[in-house]
Formats: sequence, C-alpha cells, structure tokens
Amino acid sequence: MRKHIARVRRDVHAFLRHPTASQLLVQWFAGLILVGTVLLALPVSHGSRTVGILDALFTATSAVCVTGLVTVDTGSAYSTAGQWVILILIQLGGLGILTFLALAISALGLRMDLQSQTAVEDTLFQRGVATQFRAKFLRILVVVAAIEAAGAALLFLALVGSRPLGHSLYSSVFHSISAFCNAGFSIYADSLEGVRRNPVFMVTIMLLIFTGGIGFAVLGELASLLRARLGRGGVAKAPERPRRLSLHAKVALGVSAGLIVAGAVLIGLAGTGASAPADRVSDALFQSVSARTAGFNSVNIGALPLASLFVLVVLMFIGGSPGSCAGGIKTTTLAVWWARFRATFRGDFRATLYKRYIPEEVGRKVTMLVGLALVWNLLGVLVLSFTESAGMDAILFEQVSAFGTVGLSTGLTPELSAAGKSWIILTMFVGRVGPITIAMSAVRTPQTNIQYPEGRVMIG
Repeated sequence: MRKHIARVRRDVHAFLRHPTASQLLVQWFAGLILVGTVLLALPVSHGSRTVGILDALFTATSAVCVTGLVTVDTGSAYSTAGQWVILILIQLGGLGILTFLALAISALGLRMDLQSQTAVEDTLFQRGVATQFRAKFLRILVVVAAIEAAGAALLFLALVGSRPLGHSLYSSVFHSISAFCNAGFSIYADSLEGVRRNPVFMVTIMLLIFTGGIGFAVLGELASLLRARLGRGGVAKAPERPRRLSLHAKVALGVSAGLIVAGAVLIGLAGTGASAPADRVSDALFQSVSARTAGFNSVNIGALPLASLFVLVVLMFIGGSPGSCAGGIKTTTLAVWWARFRATFRGDFRATLYKRYIPEEVGRKVTMLVGLALVWNLLGVLVLSFTESAGMDAILFEQVSAFGTVGLSTGLTPELSAAGKSWIILTMFVGRVGPITIAMSAVRTPQTNIQYPEGRVMIG
C-alpha cells in the first residue's frame, strides 16, 4: 500500500513539475477552462441574473471544448463582456490547445518527444507536417481569419436589412466564429429558430460549419489545389504543390458529404415538425450539417420524433474530421472501421480505401478509439440515469451530444442536477481531449517481455 501511495506521489510530482508534452496539453486545456470560469463568475460578466460558479464552469468548459451546451441562456445571463469572454474561449478552443502547445514548445526551443509528435501528426496534421509546425501554424491563422471574416460579412448582409446595424454587426461576428469553430453558441434564446427562414444566413452558417469541421489539413490541400489550378497557363508554381487530393482528404470529404446527404434524407423522412415541404427539406439539411458537432438548431429538438433523434445521435457520435474544430470519433475513423469490417467479412486481412492499403497500426488505433468511445458513453448513460429523472432518449441524446462536443439538447441541459452538470463537464473535456490522449497512448511500448500461451474462446 505504501509503495502505491509513494508511486502516486511521484507521478503527481512529475505531472506538476516535469510534465510530458501530453500532460502539458491537459494542464493548458484545464488551465484555460479555469481562467474562463473565473472570468465568467465575475459580476461584470453577468447580465440579467447572477451566474453561479458551477454554471460558469459549465459554460467555460462548453466554450473551450467548442460544445455549445448551456445551463443558462448566453444572450441574457451574460453581459456583453461575458459574451466576449465566451467568444475568446471558443476561438482558442476551436484552434485547439494542441496548436498552442506545439507553438509554445517550438518557441521555447524544446524538442517534442516521439509520442507527442505522433499525436500532432495523427490529430492535427498529416505525417511529417508536425516537424514544420511554425510555418503551418501561421498559415492556419491566416486561413481561419479569412474564413471567419468572409462568414461575418455574409451574415451581416443577411441581417442588416431586418435588424439594427449594431446588433447585426455583433451577431454576425459572434455567430461566424461560433459556427466555424463548431461551437454552437448563440446569443439568441432559441438558437437559430428565429432566423431559419433567412436563406443567406442559414447557408452561410452551414458553410462555416462544414469548413470548420473538415480539418485544417484538408483546407490546406484544397487551397493549394485551387492555387495550382488557377496558376495554370501563368507563372510556374512550385513543384511541391499538390495536383490531386491525398487519401486523407478524399476520405474526409467523401464521408462528410455522404453523412450530410444520408442524414438529411433520414431526418426529412422521419420528420422535423415543419408542415411546408420546403421548410422540411431545409430544416433536415441544416440539422444534418449541424449535428456533426456544431450544435445550432433551427427546430425544437425536444419536439422531434424518436427516429429523428436517433439519426442525430448517430451523426453526433461520428462527428467531423481529424485536425478540425469538430469532435466525435471522426469521419476517417468511421471509414477505416468500415474498411476493416468489409475486409474481414470478405475473408481478406488487408483493409483498403480508394485502392490504398490501410496499415494494421491505424486499424488498431481505430478499434481502440471506437471501443473507448462506446464504453464512455455507456458509462455516461448509466451515471445520468442515476442522477437525472429524464427519459432514456433525453439522457442518451445529452450524453452523446456532450461527448461529441455538439451542443444539441432536447431541453435537459438547464434541468441537470449538480451531479449531472459535473458529469457533462467531464464528458465534454474527455470528448475534446480524449482522441489526442488515445493517439499518444497507442504508441506506447509494453513494459514486460512476458508472453503468455495462446488461448481459445468461443465468440458469436
């Protein structure tokens, strides 16, 4: 017993005094949430009501984890100062704490260990890009600023005719950042239900959600490809610029498009509550896009039929693409899992995507990630079943929404107990940091050379 206590003390001391890159990531992430909690708990951040420390912690975690679940109304409970704090937390969380971690390590002249570099490559960029992080980080900032500025301009044009000038400007900036970062925060009490018949506004939000959830690596490839295509016939471009999309980009774009279309069709068939066919189609399309970690709603989620809620749960669990503002198990994880399932079903041990072989190492990571995601969500449903009095459909929806950092809710979030709020806070944190931690743990080597004899068990 004493040995275990001494080991825990050493681990805690090492975590605080000499953290690894992965541990530093957790510290920075938790530190930003703590700072946000303190700022949101200040009276200057409060609006029409006093926000308690637990609600401030919930909001700060939801903002940093770009989730969008709220226990109090953002537009009324927080003042303009409080809303700007939330917006800054969303922007930092959307870019990813891992981004700032790697930048800090680079600025301090430290070398990233193998596990940390592997995590950066697997979760933020593609293989080999993490070693050139400083230049890539600056490009990310330029791309993010350009997309969010363009989105804010379009949203402003969509609002300025029907709302006051100052409100239109503030609302356009807030929702542009929130949409691109896939946060789902809105200054409107009904999210986007009040502007659902504004096509320019809704289409712009969908485009921002898609670009924010597709991944920085894919956006970089698309930008390079566009520049290469536009440069034909003019000045010769650098030979390293890609002329075709990589396998990762093809998978991310293909799966994302397929999920959007399939989700819209299924939600449209199940029903959205709209009577007019045009509204039903537009609402189904918007919720299919938003459910993949954005969290905006154009309809009352609590009034949707169970079939529509089930489709949304599946979309929330899958989420967006790696290296993006999105959560969930990720589109590429789904693609690799399906490729392995298809290969095993056919009796083939080599999983392929777009006529490319998927390494077994990637397959093992996918199996572990999906397994841990399922176990955590099942545990969450069990915990919330003890702490809350809501139905199983509302509990399951809330749990998966928090884990996928989505932000959609059937109305349970404001009614959560203190224990339920605490669990959802932890789930949002795990949902945002978890995939990175899993990638790091996947490359650890075993600490023992013991090899046990083979055993057989019956399955199926």
